[in-house]
Amino acid sequence: MGTLNVLSGQSGSAIGAGSTKTKKRNIHGILNAISWGIMMPLGAIMARYVRVFESVGPAWFYLHVTCQTSAYIIGVAGWATGIRLGSQSPGIQFTSHRIIGIILFCVATLQVIALLVRPKKDHKFRIYWNIYHHSLGYGIIILGIIDIFKGFNILQPEKKWKRSYSGIIIVFAIVALVLEAYTWFVVLKRKKAAKSEKMTNGRNGHNGYGLATNGRV
Repeated sequence: MGTLNVLSGQSGSAIGAGSTKTKKRNIHGILNAISWGIMMPLGAIMARYVRVFESVGPAWFYLHVTCQTSAYIIGVAGWATGIRLGSQSPGIQFTSHRIIGIILFCVATLQVIALLVRPKKDHKFRIYWNIYHHSLGYGIIILGIIDIFKGFNILQPEKKWKRSYSGIIIVFAIVALVLEAYTWFVVLKRKKAAKSEKMTNGRNGHNGYGLATNGRV
């Protein structure tokens, strides 16, 4: 039983169902935009650039893990909402958006599992783990951003939302470029200082090529 709008041809129950589905789609979009589209890139920036500042110490690592873990949990909630919406609408298929979402979830889960088996710094396999971790991390960010824009095209929200998110991504990109330049500056400066110190120690005989400790040349 329900009301019938003779102008639109929609019943009251159909309107209510459509409103509920729209609400779920909006929740799905917001959760994924916050997790994969904002928190994941932010966590990556922390890991790559905040660690350069020696005053921060190991805090960068805990900030990175907290941000990425929170992003994963929120992202899984958004992903599950999307799967639920797909099962409730068998006649509506957004194939590319759905496939990227499933791949994104699987890769992110592998990334979380990798954190649990992270080798120590001096372990011989640590370098391979780093390559694996960084590759998957950047892949997650790229896939997430692509799928979010696909979601915008599906939901068709007001243009201000897409523009706002695009602005956030542009700000992240600018910050990353500036910090990348600063990081290289700091790294090269430290290498130069280390090399200078090594040469000074050599001239002072600390490495065995200068004056010996017993006074003989």
